[in-house]
Amino acid sequence: MPDLAGDLAAVLPPRPDTPGGEALPTETGDVLRQGDNLGRRVQSVRLGWDQLTTVQQWMCEQVLGIEPAAEDEKPRRTRADKWALNYQAAKQFYEREGHLQVPRKWVERIVIGGDGDGGDDQEEREHKLGARIGIQRSRAATPTPKRMELLSAIGMRWS
Repeated sequence: MPDLAGDLAAVLPPRPDTPGGEALPTETGDVLRQGDNLGRRVQSVRLGWDQLTTVQQWMCEQVLGIEPAAEDEKPRRTRADKWALNYQAAKQFYEREGHLQVPRKWVERIVIGGDGDGGDDQEEREHKLGARIGIQRSRAATPTPKRMELLSAIGMRWS
């Protein structure tokens, strides 16, 4: 994970509550500084708190005044949502490479959200596609017929 706390510390004042300081943005698109969407960055730090190192967490809390998101703030994804994202990553790989012979450690980057115009409501995600394809192959009997049909259409081999 990038050093978001260090990046934010370089851009923002030491503490939001210091004289002349400003409150940290918490919503996507709240503050743009030097072309960077600080609201989205703060939101991603809060939602991805467990992915930060202990030092980054301390820096976010003590230096920047950022606290982890409460459980009720975190978006929940259903299994169907996760499957759809993994399928999108597999389809993207297939369209680019022409096959689904994905190396076990392959990580596919996909862009989700937005209307395709590169706006602020888009998010880039990394999917461990190689591992997911391997798991899917080993559990060939468990997908629904519709999912098997979708995967077979983009070159999935089941053995």
